[in-house]
Amino acid sequence: MKTSINFKAAKADSEIHNFRKKTFDYIRKDLSSKNEYWQEEKIADRLIKIENYCKEKSGRKLQKNAMPIREAVVVIKEDTTMLELQNLASKLQEELRIRIFQIAIHKDEGHYDKETKEWKPNYHAHLVADWQDLETGKTLKHQSFHYSKMQDIAAECLEMERGVSGSIGRLEAIAFKIQKKEEEYKELVEKIDELKSTLKSQKSESLIVEKTDFLGFKKIVASETIENYQKAIKTYNTELLKNGKEKEALIKSIAALSNKNKGLNAEIMVLKKKNIALITSAEVHVAEKEKYYNSIKNILEKTILSERSKNPNKDRSEKAEVLNEMRDICFRLSTANNIPVTVFNEIFSSSETNGQFFILLRSGSYDGNDYSETSNMEMKKKRKKGRRI
Repeated sequence: MKTSINFKAAKADSEIHNFRKKTFDYIRKDLSSKNEYWQEEKIADRLIKIENYCKEKSGRKLQKNAMPIREAVVVIKEDTTMLELQNLASKLQEELRIRIFQIAIHKDEGHYDKETKEWKPNYHAHLVADWQDLETGKTLKHQSFHYSKMQDIAAECLEMERGVSGSIGRLEAIAFKIQKKEEEYKELVEKIDELKSTLKSQKSESLIVEKTDFLGFKKIVASETIENYQKAIKTYNTELLKNGKEKEALIKSIAALSNKNKGLNAEIMVLKKKNIALITSAEVHVAEKEKYYNSIKNILEKTILSERSKNPNKDRSEKAEVLNEMRDICFRLSTANNIPVTVFNEIFSSSETNGQFFILLRSGSYDGNDYSETSNMEMKKKRKKGRRI
């Protein structure tokens, strides 16, 4: 399945649609419960920050035609998780300095097939981004290769058409084009053969003009019959010339597509060899594990901050309450993103990481009293009883 990502200026009613703040005719309400949402900040609040930062950094107001907040619709799979989209957001920030601050997964949109009446879902996600360059205060300036890189990042993070799969997808598309061109070519050859036999077939009888005289005998009107034949021959030659040119163009097109097909087959072989090398490398496994754990920590951090923004005035002075809240957050993440509970146990086994996350939940930042020792003791007690986060 293919994916793509293209950013455009965010619309004024973006949040109304993305977070389902209004009922729409084109959605299935019975599927809306499958949607997922994440918000770091509201668009209006982020825009104020962008405008202030621009003036502070450059000494000028943000230009009226600037597009500091942009939105992309990303094609996803039915089982795409928020974790994968958070990883995509992190990668976009790391590689292209694009900072995503809202994500909405929609699984309640689609249409019914007119013939089969079957529901055809349109799985997608909305990514709202801060397009400000923190170095200049102005909007980011990307070139064409950056947008190409953006597609690669999306495919890699969502595991859609990544590596070999992407090449196979293009290969199938080209093979389909070749098939269509060959069908067109076959139809054209048949049409030319039909034209060639037109004057020899019974159809030529329709060109003969006859009139009945007063005695009832049929006579051929020579002048009109000759005129009809001349017109038919002229049309025949014109069609033959036209179809001949089309035939030549189709042959060239088929040859070009076949060459492209060979190139993609070679690319697939290279990627397969690369995959084998990666699979058999122990270093790659270690690196992939670290990358995976970092992505879990990233979404955990964002979820904690999101929980705090939802309940900023909640009393988090009691350690037991904070521990329970953290356990609930981890459980929800585990369920929604198919993350094994053992992963969270391993993350929280580090006293440093453990303490950082509990401080973040309690105070909203990594500055504060060290919470690690007591929370670790609480966690160990729970583990002894057979309970896990």
